[in-house]
Order: sequence, then C-alpha cells, then structure tokens
Amino acid sequence: MDNVATYVGALFTVFILLILVRIVLSFVPMAPSSSWTRALWDFVHQTTDWYLNVFRRMIPPLGMFDLSPMVGIIVLYILRGFVLALLDSF
Repeated sequence: MDNVATYVGALFTVFILLILVRIVLSFVPMAPSSSWTRALWDFVHQTTDWYLNVFRRMIPPLGMFDLSPMVGIIVLYILRGFVLALLDSF
C-alpha cells in the first residue's frame, strides 16, 4: 500500500507545483510569443482553472490580488494529509 500512497502523494505535489507555476506565470506579460511557451501557458491554465474557479466563486479578488491559488494550495495540503492518512490506515 506504500506504493499507492507514494503515487497519490506525488499527484498532489505535482498539482500544487502547477498552481505555483501559475502564480509565477501571472507576473509574466500575457501571450508568450513562441509556440512552446504558449503551449506551457495554456497547459498550466487549463489544468488548474477548474480547481481554482471553485475558490474564485467563494473569495472575491482583493483589488488586483487573487487569493484563490493560495487558498487552493492550503486546501490541497489539508486534503493530501487526510487522503494519505486514510491510505496508511489500510
């Protein structure tokens, strides 16, 4: 069962890293010029939008600051702890 817990923990970590990449990309000017940077930009946004939109509906932006990625990361860490504890109990 350790292999499953390791795999699930890695999935949570990858998703958290994608959200962190999205935070960094938010400081980069819009519309990267080369095709591979545009593909990376689109991949990160499409992968994380469905999750972050849940928090955007609950937390309005504070001026130009969007707190939904930070709240999303905190929720992922809490959920990761619960899921890994549940997997360790088997």
